[in-house]
Amino acid sequence: MTARELLRPYMAAFASRFLVMLQYRTAAWAGFITQCWWGGIKAMVLTAFYGGAAAAAGTPLSLEQAITYVWLAQGLFALLPWASDPEIAQAVRTGAVAYDRLRPVDAYALWFVRSAGWTAARVLPRLALMAAFTGVALPLAGLGHWALQPPAGPAAALGFAVSVLLALLLSTALVMLLNIATAAALNERGINTLAGPLVIVLSGNLLPLALLPDAWQLALLLQPLAGVVDIPARIYFGRMAGLDALAGLGLQCLWLLLLVALGRACMGRTLRRLEVQGG
Repeated sequence: MTARELLRPYMAAFASRFLVMLQYRTAAWAGFITQCWWGGIKAMVLTAFYGGAAAAAGTPLSLEQAITYVWLAQGLFALLPWASDPEIAQAVRTGAVAYDRLRPVDAYALWFVRSAGWTAARVLPRLALMAAFTGVALPLAGLGHWALQPPAGPAAALGFAVSVLLALLLSTALVMLLNIATAAALNERGINTLAGPLVIVLSGNLLPLALLPDAWQLALLLQPLAGVVDIPARIYFGRMAGLDALAGLGLQCLWLLLLVALGRACMGRTLRRLEVQGG
């Protein structure tokens, strides 16, 4: 059996979930408008903060970089792994998860590509709309100081694209841990409630991690959630360049491998003990 034949069921599962999710255009527009609203509030707060010379003195990001960070974070909002895959959560509640044990495929890989397709289909339309609005429409309207600034250069643009791809895989690996916890607990509500605040803060979505206390910077950069939003944003506006950018990409890859290994171990243990309707 060739590698293509081995990958075919996983590619089909990714494509089918991706295409199904792309049909929800109204949800994409609603998400885009919501992220613009919150992004505008964050940009105004940062502008007021930077307006105080004493408060803004010595900040590691310029105001333009901070606002660009905000728009990138809002565009990548759907990447945040703060909830388990609803399709898998429903399968756990109904008992349909047992069918995945009978399919002649790797259960972890199947769940992974499904969740990746679900995430990618929500991120791409919103990110494209956010880039068009904040990067093109705002400058044309004379609001360039509120706009998404272009990448620091061609290398930064390429590094950002690679980093976002790794962020998608890293986010999916984290969602897989939530999926496995949902299968173990038979309910996703409590798990999602606990994950939300941690993900929003530690990913950099609430506030750029570079603006948090200096004593926390190393720990914040090394933890896995930084690879979802913070590292791609730093590469985008050149705060991570050259060897630093490669180190950031390497850190994303390292966490991806570790989380996949952890997820596989936890999933095998969970599915061996899984009970469906008492059986």
